[in-house]
Formats: sequence, structure tokens, C-alpha cells
Amino acid sequence: MNAKQAVAVRIQELCKERGITVNTLANMAGTSPSTIYSMLNTKSQNPGVVSLQKICDGLEISIRDFFNDDLFD
Repeated sequence: MNAKQAVAVRIQELCKERGITVNTLANMAGTSPSTIYSMLNTKSQNPGVVSLQKICDGLEISIRDFFNDDLFD
């Protein structure tokens, strides 16, 4: 699994853990659903740090918490 795939899986896991949809996450993060959906599929080959930070802010976690998962080992 490459880093882009790991980011997509991590976003999906965090949504599932919190019982929220991608659209809800987008609202929480202050970004468009299409931005997050592009990170989950092949449109975005390199998810941006700014977008990841917005997602983390919306979930009230740090970037460190986001990447603190076995997916990134």
C-alpha cells in the first residue's frame, strides 16, 4: 500500500469510528465533499498538507494523530 492509499484508508477509518459520512466530514473540515472524495479515489495522487490539516482540524485531532497508525509503518 502506498502513502496515498494509506491516507484514503485512514480517512475512511476515522469517519467510520465517528459514525460520520464524508459529506459530514467535509462540513466539519470546512472543505467541499469533492475535495475529500478526490483524496479517497484516484483523482488526487498527492493529498495536500493543507487539506489534511483541515480534515484533522474538523476531526479535532493533530496531524501526528492522523499519521499515528500502523497503515503508515
